[in-house]
Amino acid sequence: MNYFNQHLLLVPGLICDDEIWAYSRKHLADIAKISILPMNEAVTMQSLAAAVLKSGPKEFAIAGFSMGGYVALEVLRQAPERVTRIALLDTSSRVDSQEKIESRNIAISDCEEGRFGYLLDRFVPQLLTPENFKGSLGARVRNMGERVGPKLFADRHRAMLTRVDSRKILQNTDIPVRAIVGRNDALSSVEEHEEIAGLAPRGRLSLIEDCAHMPPFETPQATTALLRDWLLYD
Repeated sequence: MNYFNQHLLLVPGLICDDEIWAYSRKHLADIAKISILPMNEAVTMQSLAAAVLKSGPKEFAIAGFSMGGYVALEVLRQAPERVTRIALLDTSSRVDSQEKIESRNIAISDCEEGRFGYLLDRFVPQLLTPENFKGSLGARVRNMGERVGPKLFADRHRAMLTRVDSRKILQNTDIPVRAIVGRNDALSSVEEHEEIAGLAPRGRLSLIEDCAHMPPFETPQATTALLRDWLLYD
């Protein structure tokens, strides 16, 4: 493979649009042909992955952030022969706990019943370190969530409720797998990423200090450097 001419698919998270990957897209363009997946038609995790495969190149690397990690794993499940490497950022290979399922259903109800602004008030502070939330990043994440809007936000939660356990697929893959997580992530634990890296035969773990759930925003330089390392050397 020509590592300086590979295709890279970047998958945003639940509250995200293309902006979440803007820094990485700009600074990885010298080594990859990059596409950001919109995820604007969220029905099930399986259909999201199928849409990726229908429109994507024959072979590609894929990096998924948060919900995007679930999509990336489902892509790997459906077409392992097309995925050359996978990076999973602040996500999980496990199915949702009962607590997370209940939280998703509450979020769906908030979206449907006109409480989306209140939902964002609760949700956004969980995504960033206190210092980053108080700065400009808090407003950027909130604005991004408002662009996503209540309907798509609810649809994405519904899609996540359909996902399945992906630990077996990690055990069976021979491609490079990079697990990246913010040390202070309150939504996706370091332990879950240690598990991802440990399950994959070619897995590696990268921790980012002074960062919570949103490394592509909170620490864009470090995140992009890790992705560059994954693309070129794993």
